[in-house]
Order: sequence, then structure tokens, then C-alpha cells
Amino acid sequence: MIANVQQKSGRLQAHAVMQQCNVMFMISSIQPRKQRKFRAQAPLHSRRKFMHVHVSKELRKKLGIKRRAVLLHKGDKVRLRKGDHSGKSGNVMEVDYVNLKVYVEGISTKKARGTEKLLALQPANLEIIEGDFALKDRAKALSRTVKMS
Repeated sequence: MIANVQQKSGRLQAHAVMQQCNVMFMISSIQPRKQRKFRAQAPLHSRRKFMHVHVSKELRKKLGIKRRAVLLHKGDKVRLRKGDHSGKSGNVMEVDYVNLKVYVEGISTKKARGTEKLLALQPANLEIIEGDFALKDRAKALSRTVKMS
């Protein structure tokens, strides 16, 4: 019982230290409500991780990388993998880190007034089919990955 209390107090102390240092870490809970809370309250520097998108098999083979997902950039050509518009492709117009949504040229809906509005898409439903991988940050990220042999 005493060891159990010490173990709990140790966890509480570690948690308090992490809160003081403003360290954002992934929670290990499997409860959906805690997972939703983590994503909703995540700071912008952590939200970048949520905006990684799958790279198509053809592009991975062309680049010679094993990395499955990379950070999405404005101007990338993506294809929709799921949903009513699956199979359609277009260039990324906007990447919204606050709402964790992506807006793609050509994938839109008609409003009641008759005007077109871009659909807000989730990054998990997209895959990159073309992109500029010579950019400094992307080249650096790809250099850290294992190359295909």
C-alpha cells in the first residue's frame, strides 16, 4: 500500500513537472473522450503532426523512400481516398491547422444560393500524388528516413 502511494505520488510529481515545462505529450489513454480532448486542446506546434498525409505508392517508388506519410504543403497535388468525392484530385489551396482541415481545388459543394464552396477535408482521407520534395524542410525530413533498396 505504501509503495502504491509512493508510485502514485511519483506520477503526480512527474505530471506536475511536465505541466510546468509546457511539454505536450501524447496521452496513453484509450478512452475516446480523452483522445478527443487531447486533439482539441493541442497547441499549434503539435497540430502539425496531425496534418501528415499518406504518400501514394507510385510517388514513394519514384522518390525511393519508405516513409509512408509527410507533412502536407500548399500546392501539393492530392487525391481523395474516401468519401463521396473519392478518386478526385486537385491542388491544395489551404491547410488549416486550427480546424485540422484541408481545402482542395476542384472539390467543392454547391450552396443554397448557387455559389460554390470548397469542402473541408480531413488529412486522413487524402494521399499526395505530386509535390515539391526539393524544399528545404521536406528534403531534410526525407533524408532522415530509410531509403528503399
